Formats: sequence, C-alpha cells, structure tokens
Amino acid sequence: MVDAVIHRASGLFALHDARIGPDYDPEWFDREHWRQHGAPLDSTQERGAVLTLDHGMGRWVLRHYHRGGFVKRFIDDSYVWIGWERTRSVREWRLLKRLHGVGLPVPRPVAARAIRHGPVYRADIVTDYLPDTRSLAAYLNDGGPDSACWSAIGRTLRRFHEAGVEHRDLNAHNILIDAAGGVFLVDFDNARLRAPGAWSRAGTARLERSLRKVARERGGSFDAEGWRLLERGYRGGSNS
Repeated sequence: MVDAVIHRASGLFALHDARIGPDYDPEWFDREHWRQHGAPLDSTQERGAVLTLDHGMGRWVLRHYHRGGFVKRFIDDSYVWIGWERTRSVREWRLLKRLHGVGLPVPRPVAARAIRHGPVYRADIVTDYLPDTRSLAAYLNDGGPDSACWSAIGRTLRRFHEAGVEHRDLNAHNILIDAAGGVFLVDFDNARLRAPGAWSRAGTARLERSLRKVARERGGSFDAEGWRLLERGYRGGSNS
C-alpha cells in the first residue's frame, strides 16, 4: 500500500499522506492563508511560531524550518541543498511516519515540502494537531505538572530511547502533555535513529538544562523533586 504521494516540479519537492487524496495543494504550506484562516499555536518557540488550521481532514499544524543557535544570527531559514531526500522536512516526515506507525506518541505527519533556490533550500512540514495539549514549559509557568506526570515524562523518554530515537532538541517546549496526562514529543527536526549509546544521557541532560532555563526565566527555582520523579520514571523503563 502506498502511504505517501510525491509531487515534483521545478525547484520543488513535496510529499503528503496518501489518505488525503492524490492531489498536491500549495495552500497546505501557504503561511498567509493560514494566518487569515487559522491561528498561532505557540509564538514562544525558539525557532518561530507554528500555526494551526482547521482543515477538512482535521486540525493541522504548519511549521516552517528556522535556524537555531548561533547560526540564526546570520542565516534565518535556508539550508545547503544536498538532495531532496536529505532535506530536513522530508527526513522529519519519514521519521514521524515510522514512529507513529509503531505507536510512539508523536503527531501524525501530513505533508512536507522543500523549495530549492540554487545551492540552498527552505522547507515546511504539516502535522496533525494534538488536541488538549500544553507544553511542559507552559505547565512550569503555572506551577508545574503533578508527580504522576513527571514520572510519565520519564517513562515516555525511555520509550523513545529504547527505540533508538535521538531527539536533537529535547527541551521543555517540545514535550506536550494532554488533559489526561498523556505525554508527546514534537519537533523532530534533525532527529535520527541510532544504536544505544551515551547520546541518550546527553538528551536527558539537555532537557535538564532547558528546565533550569525556564525556571530562571520565570524567576523561580528548578523543581528538583520533579526531576527526581522524572529520572525514576525513566529508570523504571517503558512498562513501569
């Protein structure tokens, strides 16, 4: 069964979930269209706001790829072109498709696009919206999640690491929690599958730094007890 429809044109590569239908629609990636008919979802994300739109197939999220870190001071949203399948949007779409297919808590990928301009390209991705979710950062700003939620975050991270998933930007903004306490990871830009190794500990250390940063920004203190519960949930494995 074909699960992706690919569209090619001059300087353009796009793919989308076959369940949407056979046709490619440029409006899926038209940010002005989304601004007029949708809404910003989270303008606090470090690499720009993402937008939501109620579509006939459900509610979708559009994210444009922006540079992060020191490089973003000089280059906003362009990347070196080394082939369509190596573009960030296509790689993330295919990884999300795989992770969603094995039951990991990620948004279902809808469509991805890359537009080439000579030696560089720009990219976008569309995923399903995860309803009734808030970021861990938002929870921290409101006093923090409860003990069961901290443990659930740890168990969820362990599931991803056991599956060999290295999330390259594991932070408090990319962990979403729904009203029932379910935990999801989002923004798999530049993520990859790897054999077990020290990278998993580096990922949790990155998250700890992010939690400390959020605490400083809100003028509070790092939740050491919450972190202890997270680590205990992580050590307990995916089935604890």
